Amino acid sequence: MVVRQRRIHAKPRVYRRAVVVGELRLGTKSLTSIRAGTVRKGNPLATGELAGLLAMKRTPELIPHCHSIGLTGSRVEITVASDRVRVEAEAESVGRTGVEMEALVGATTALLTVWDMVKYLEKDSRGLYPTARLGPVVVREKEKGRKER
Repeated sequence: MVVRQRRIHAKPRVYRRAVVVGELRLGTKSLTSIRAGTVRKGNPLATGELAGLLAMKRTPELIPHCHSIGLTGSRVEITVASDRVRVEAEAESVGRTGVEMEALVGATTALLTVWDMVKYLEKDSRGLYPTARLGPVVVREKEKGRKER
């Protein structure tokens, strides 16, 4: 068996953009603590956004067939809704391959970071997380070939 990464050298360099949205359902204690700014580990929204940005840059280290690409722009925004945390992650590049994996990794890492920071509030007596649910996480937009914004 031969494992190899797809060759992209002959593909033209074009503008590419992807936007991913996702959700993390949480319990009332977690959401109240996030809103009040009393989470023990600090601010999960700011930390999650930063973690998502950093994760986008490391995508090829996590997903074997992803090429290393130079991101020309990236954004992660986390908001709190009534019963969940929402994320929107955007990745842009001018290159030979898409950026949806970078946006997906950024979005899921941001949400997992929030979960990690509030997990002590989510655990039940058995150490499980009966309320916390990750997903859905979906690619909402994808552009190829348009001029950079």
